[in-house]
Amino acid sequence: MKVPVQLGVGAALTAVFALAALVSFVWTPHDVTQIVVSQKLQAPGGGYLFGTDHLGRDVLSLLMAGARTSIAVALVAVGIGAGIGVPLGLLAAAGRGRLLDEVVMRGNDLIFAFPSLVIAILITAVLGPSAVNAIIAIGIFNIPVFARVARGGALSIWGLDFIMAARAAGKGAARISAEHILPNIANLLIVQATIQFSLGILAEAALSYIGLGAQPPVPSWGRMLAEAQTYFYADPRLAVLPGLAIVLTVLGLNLMGDGLRDMLDPRLRRDAL
Repeated sequence: MKVPVQLGVGAALTAVFALAALVSFVWTPHDVTQIVVSQKLQAPGGGYLFGTDHLGRDVLSLLMAGARTSIAVALVAVGIGAGIGVPLGLLAAAGRGRLLDEVVMRGNDLIFAFPSLVIAILITAVLGPSAVNAIIAIGIFNIPVFARVARGGALSIWGLDFIMAARAAGKGAARISAEHILPNIANLLIVQATIQFSLGILAEAALSYIGLGAQPPVPSWGRMLAEAQTYFYADPRLAVLPGLAIVLTVLGLNLMGDGLRDMLDPRLRRDAL
């Protein structure tokens, strides 16, 4: 099977930041909590590859540790959304037109009636600013997204012949959903997961930017942007570097999503042939 170009490029970009995040658990060029005022706003060079910020902290170390925060928050939030939303979507599809289906879909409509970032701000404002509460806020919005995708994909399969054969063999709705429906919609869920992952990174950066995400001394790309705005004209590097990290990470994940869709969707494969 030919691997789409965008999948390779996206995977490479994502791998760079994922590797930086993993390495930051055991090593960074400098301590991210170390404040050396005498070294503030140092230009790149010497012992600081990307220079230092307004508190004398190493920017490269902050970027590496910030990648850890952003990726961890987005990954766990997507896991929460998929872990709760997919079973809800499968159950709703299995009982189409019944009470559970109506409850799930109307709940989805209620959440989608509000912008996702507004909901996240509301939740974190109520629960308090922290990385854990940011995960909860982003994860809650991911639930109806995965529920809707799972339900839509499942409904397109429930009427097929092999599902009718499984029902004739005495299998219940839950078993059919787990053994036959879920494997056949896995490609849809994987692609959606990459999209929500990228949106989760953006949401975490936005929450941290306004002070509702990860709190000091935990590094965050969003808070790096917020702190850099005061020094934007004096040293735009402080805003450009974390902004570029967010852009490249989100771009890599979106390219991965497009590539996985092209590779996993049988209709697109037939068109390519």
